[in-house]
Amino acid sequence: MRKAEITIEVVSCLIAEQFPQWADLGVRRVELDGSDNSTFRLGDGMLVRLPSDKAYVPQIEKEHRWLPALAAHLPLPIPEPLAKGAPGCGFPTAWSVYRWLPGEPAAIVGITDLDRLAVDLGGFLAALQRIPTAGGPPAGAHSFSRGGPVSALDEQTRATIELLGDEIDATGANAVWDSALSAEWAGSDVWVHGDVTGSNLLLAEDRLCGVIDFGCSAVGDPACDLTPAWTTFELTSREAFRAALQFDPGTWARARGWALWKALISIPGRPIDDPGRTGALFGWRWDAHGVIDQVIAHHRLHR
Repeated sequence: MRKAEITIEVVSCLIAEQFPQWADLGVRRVELDGSDNSTFRLGDGMLVRLPSDKAYVPQIEKEHRWLPALAAHLPLPIPEPLAKGAPGCGFPTAWSVYRWLPGEPAAIVGITDLDRLAVDLGGFLAALQRIPTAGGPPAGAHSFSRGGPVSALDEQTRATIELLGDEIDATGANAVWDSALSAEWAGSDVWVHGDVTGSNLLLAEDRLCGVIDFGCSAVGDPACDLTPAWTTFELTSREAFRAALQFDPGTWARARGWALWKALISIPGRPIDDPGRTGALFGWRWDAHGVIDQVIAHHRLHR
C-alpha cells in the first residue's frame, strides 16, 4: 500500500476491527508526518503508526521489545507501545498503537534557546549511551545502517558528491568523507537513537520534554547520533553539545560524515523548495547545502 493510500478511513477500520474498545475515540492526522511511517492521533491519548514500506516493518517488533526497557533508564519520556496491530482493511503489514507524548516537535515550534537544548539533548543521549546493551539489536537493515560503520555509505556518498560537483564544494566534501572513513570506531557499542532530528525532539516551554521515533535505534557506534552538531547547533550551542558528549576526535569525524551523507542525499532530484532539501522535514536550521557548508567548515577548523 502506498503512503497516500494510508488514510483516516483505513486506520479507523483497523481500530474498529482489531481494537473495538477504542473505536469511538476518533482518528485524525498529525501535523508533522514522517516518510518512514504514517502517523495518526487516536483520541487525545494515543497515536497509531503504520509503516509506509515493508522495509520499516521489522522496526515494530524492535520497538515493542526494547522501548519499555530503555524508558526505565532515560531522563525524558519516549514512546510507550500499547498494542500491536495485524494486517487488515487493505493494509498489508503489522502496525502499532503508542501512548501520545505531550510537547511539540522542534521542527514545528522552532528553537529559541539553542544552548539549553544542546545541554538537554546531550544529557539525554549520554543517558541512552549508558544503558546496558546485552541482547540489543546490532546495526543492520532494520536501522538503515545507523550504528554501523560509515563505510556502508561510501558508494552512495562518493557518487552523490560527484553528481553534485558543480553545486557544492566537492573537494571539501571529499575531505570530510575521507576523514570519516579513516576514523574507525574502536570503543564499546552503545545504544543509538538513529534519527536525532528536530522532527523527533519534543519541546515544551523551549525545553526538551521527550524524544520520539526509535525505529532506527540499534546497538553500535554513537557517531550517527551526533549530527545535530551541524544540523541544529552552532557556535556556543555546538560546543555545549560536544561538551555533554565526551567523545574522541575520530567519533566527531565520523559524525561529520553522517551529517554530510544525509545532506547530500537530500538534494538530487528534489526541487529547491522540497521539505527534505530545505531541512523543514527534519527540523534542520539550514537547508541541505547549508549543512554541507557547516560540516566542511568545521572539518577544516578541527583537522
